Amino acid sequence: MMEFISIPLVVGIICAGIYGLFELFVRKRERLAIIEKIGDKIDASAFEGKLGLPNYMGRFSFSALKVGCLMGGIGLGLLVGFFLNLCFGHLFWDRQDRLMEVAFSSSVLLFGGLGLIIAFIIELKLGKGKK
Repeated sequence: MMEFISIPLVVGIICAGIYGLFELFVRKRERLAIIEKIGDKIDASAFEGKLGLPNYMGRFSFSALKVGCLMGGIGLGLLVGFFLNLCFGHLFWDRQDRLMEVAFSSSVLLFGGLGLIIAFIIELKLGKGKK
């Protein structure tokens, strides 16, 4: 079904990979040439006290935490919706499809929102410790 796109896609990925490798080696060679040119002009005392591990907490982003909590909440919502449908489906057998829609959609929205609220609370607690 997707044969018309697979061949150009594979060729494009291979070309991009080869280009990336050449670019990597060319940049390495350029950087080494720059280091050799600068190496004679700069002494080691210029870097006194400036070398160390960078502090990443100032630029820390909580987007991964938000997405993780949202996806966990959606997964939990689907699971709860499944169990609601499993438990109460036999009581409303004439309207089981409507019950399934309501159970799944409401539990996904509820637990997705709870996941985002949990991510917000964690972000606030980590933000207080940083300041």
